Amino acid sequence: MTRVSVLITNIGELVTNAPQDAVSVASPGPFCAVNDAALVIEDGLVAWVGPAAQAPAADELTDAAGRAVLPGFVDSHAHLVFAGERGAEFAARMAGLPYSAGGIRSTVAATRAASDGQLRAGLARLAAELAAQGTTTFECKSGYGLTVADEARSVALAAEVTPEVTYLGAHVVPAEYESDVAGYLDLVCGPMLAACAPFARWVDVFCERGAFGADEAAAVLAAGEAAGLVPRVHANQLGPGPGVQVAVQAGAASADHCTYLTDADVDALASSGGTVATLLPGVEFSTRQPYPDARRLLEAGVTVAIATDCNPGSCFSSSMPLCIALAVREMRMTTQEAVWAATAGGAHALRRTDVGHLGVGARADLVMLDGPTHAYLAYRPGVPLVARVWQGGVALGRE
Repeated sequence: MTRVSVLITNIGELVTNAPQDAVSVASPGPFCAVNDAALVIEDGLVAWVGPAAQAPAADELTDAAGRAVLPGFVDSHAHLVFAGERGAEFAARMAGLPYSAGGIRSTVAATRAASDGQLRAGLARLAAELAAQGTTTFECKSGYGLTVADEARSVALAAEVTPEVTYLGAHVVPAEYESDVAGYLDLVCGPMLAACAPFARWVDVFCERGAFGADEAAAVLAAGEAAGLVPRVHANQLGPGPGVQVAVQAGAASADHCTYLTDADVDALASSGGTVATLLPGVEFSTRQPYPDARRLLEAGVTVAIATDCNPGSCFSSSMPLCIALAVREMRMTTQEAVWAATAGGAHALRRTDVGHLGVGARADLVMLDGPTHAYLAYRPGVPLVARVWQGGVALGRE
């Protein structure tokens, strides 16, 4: 097959997340951008980056007309395999009812009752939403089946659309095990894990009041690791708790939510050597909880990611641009910090070196904005700014 190279030129601002003096990098670096730039795609990878005036020839030409180009968004936390909806629950929250983890059980009932075809169709619809909004890499969790068969089909369906599949049998204790939590943990760490591990890369646990305590969470993560899965943790969402400490002690790739943190939690994340704090501002928007203190984490040297947590209960949004705007406005991140967290930060949370940046050799996942700089994602919130998307060098979006 003949390779076709594509030159995208006349880029107003090209966000590379790769140092300008070393654009060929093995992993995402700090926020970096090139003005009046160009980029060459070949064989699904970034082949050249630099000033437009120095661009090499290519087989095809795309004129960005002064628009910004960014790495594709990396959404490292999403729950996309489910049935049913919880709009009434959202309306009740907006009327003053506090959020709790209990609503998950209603989604569990709907998911168990759904056919494989119904779940696959819903997953495909949400995956298409993500792509249309510039997300080119996403993680997908199970957690709405909570039986061996339903969890196994959830991870199998997720594996059809992404390699970043997370086994979340330890989401909540289902109603039928309410009086036998130990029995359910045995199921999660035994037959359910054995059925799900072949389809998954990650193991997760909701370490929170109303879900699982520290010892239970640690046991789930240890069992998952023994089966070859890498830990990640839902941590400190509803109040102060042990989740962050459990994540760091397990060497988890990420501690997600991080809404209520003590100084010891921040110190643990900063010294962890690899546990990313993944912030999910869409959840706070949808639940009226306090937003995480991103500045506190950043100033402590913690690696921060932003993700959607798209799910039918606490945040039914697939929009990374919305999360970026919320991070800037409500969590006091700079536009550069928020965009880095939604691209390179997500890549760190998924321990990926091929995405989240546009250094030479990276996967050619790109987002072109209807705006001259990355700042437009927060400057024009709610506006459909994604003009075009490339995934692995293939153009997906509108023009």
